[in-house]
Amino acid sequence: MQDGFIKVAAGTPKIHVADCEYNAGQIIALMKEAAEQGVKVLCLPELCVTGYTCGDLFLQEALLRGAEKALGRILEETAELDILTALGLPVRFGSKLYNCGAVIFKDEILGLIPKTHIPNYGEFYEKRWFEPAEGAERGWVAYLAGHSATVSTRQFFKCESMAELTIGVELCEDLWSTEPPSVKLAQMGATLILNLSASNELAGKAAYRRSLVAGQSGRLVCGYVYADAGEGESTTDLVFAGHNMIAENGTILAEGRFGTGLTISEIDVGRLAHERRKMNTFPSWTQTDWVPQYFDLEFSETRLTRPIGKNPFVPEDHGDRRERCEEIFTIAALGLKKRLEHTQASCAVVGLSGGLDSTLALLITVRAMDLLGRPRSDILAVTMPCFGTTSRTKSNAQVLAERMGADFRTVDIGEAVKVHFRDIGQSMEDLSVTFENGQARERTQVLMDLANQRGGLVIGTGDLSELALGWATYNGDHMSMYAVNGSIPKTLVRHLTAYAADQAQETDPQLAAVLRDILDTPVSPELLPPKEGEIAQRTEDLVGPYELHDFFLYYAVRWGFGPRKVFRLALAALGEDYSRETILQWLKNFYRRFFAQQFKRSCLPDGPKVGSLALSSRGDWRMPSDAVNALWMGELEEL
Repeated sequence: MQDGFIKVAAGTPKIHVADCEYNAGQIIALMKEAAEQGVKVLCLPELCVTGYTCGDLFLQEALLRGAEKALGRILEETAELDILTALGLPVRFGSKLYNCGAVIFKDEILGLIPKTHIPNYGEFYEKRWFEPAEGAERGWVAYLAGHSATVSTRQFFKCESMAELTIGVELCEDLWSTEPPSVKLAQMGATLILNLSASNELAGKAAYRRSLVAGQSGRLVCGYVYADAGEGESTTDLVFAGHNMIAENGTILAEGRFGTGLTISEIDVGRLAHERRKMNTFPSWTQTDWVPQYFDLEFSETRLTRPIGKNPFVPEDHGDRRERCEEIFTIAALGLKKRLEHTQASCAVVGLSGGLDSTLALLITVRAMDLLGRPRSDILAVTMPCFGTTSRTKSNAQVLAERMGADFRTVDIGEAVKVHFRDIGQSMEDLSVTFENGQARERTQVLMDLANQRGGLVIGTGDLSELALGWATYNGDHMSMYAVNGSIPKTLVRHLTAYAADQAQETDPQLAAVLRDILDTPVSPELLPPKEGEIAQRTEDLVGPYELHDFFLYYAVRWGFGPRKVFRLALAALGEDYSRETILQWLKNFYRRFFAQQFKRSCLPDGPKVGSLALSSRGDWRMPSDAVNALWMGELEEL
């Protein structure tokens, strides 16, 4: 429950068809096991108290009495557990029988939810025994196992101790229908949907089922727990495999199949609530005829087992990575293509340093020229050596430009910078920020003037990570006529460059080699004189590892998490690579710089948005330049 996380489980008990007493024992054991593992919300399969495949036995009085008695036993023997559980059983009301999900908590039936969509086709003939939920919208009161409970499809379950946790329930076929109840439940505030299911196995059905669950969780911006009937139901002509899934906002977090037991993960309801607040298309609670049922979980720390990637901007799966790289290159190149076409620019001017960012900018510009059907010689790649330039980066810049087919030019700015320093009274021995920024601004002036000479555009090279930290010289490398890297973080810049090297390996080994050497070169603005021919100024020694800063950026800005939660996630994902003290040190630096440098982000040049996060003041990020960071730094000091 800590930091917006709630540990949930989909469980498949090992049952015997029509043996309610045995099934109750298995359900109780599974609930106790879940509670021992810290689970707070447990979803069990459809009709698991009796078994889904009872057939005409559902019309037998003995089975119905057995189910009610079994529920009473379950309530009694789990009364001390701090766990909300949804389980399935047949419920009589009036002269009809309903396939219901019972939501229970500490010897109380919080509510009974009848199945809305009853199948009557193929291998399923539920309408032979069960009535659809029509008429149960306004709610009835049923007496079951010595307890009264509301029978209604218009109810949801709110946790008093965790404001962002609201639970809705639907049953199996409801998800397959054209109007799943979960849609309305989410509109009414449910952040977690439980689906009690009994879906038999067929070749290929699991993939379809998985896509439904993932898609519904993404469409509704919710957590979705799908609990499926298992092998105990396999009888006559059907086989069940316990295909359990836990999804969050379009992503499957945990999955189990062909077995019984628990599938466990954590749903971040805080993250879901943040995303819903951002979406003005997500409806607010408008109807008053729905009934909230309240429960109160005891607060506890939630141990995280869900996957937390070290590099949230880079896909974990290598197949996805290749596809994502092609997509990003194409999106960025299409943006630049449009700008070149619209302005009728005769060329694109790229300042090529031999570093990662300018390399990626050149790769994107080459692709844009290819899309335009123009020669790559319409790209002017300019290297501008000065006091900190090393032979390694200078050589790499030249080789890269030549292998890519760009026009290449060297403009040594050393003398021009010295004249400027004499003019303003800046000593060459004073290696201060003026010494550094004077070089950066001179380079930008050279690029702009060359673009003017040729009727071209200056292509920006700064990336998203640098913009977040303000690691750019104002009106120096901060400025361009189109910033192709502006929404690409440093970890992704590195990956895109590595992808380009892999692609070039067979067709141009020399290009692949120079790209790999650029990847191996320390990240540096090269503004201070080298030491013994080596780069003297390493960016990550000064501002911190970009791997950490990209992680901080993703969770602090994309998801709006507070410093405490960002720190906790960073420890979980990167704690083996960095000490607690190191992570905290650079997290403080991230927040300090992020607030102090907003003025640079308020006047960024245009650039294509390629992912879910960008910092342009015209789109994703609108922050006052003079906002105070006291709340965020105060929370960090408490750590």
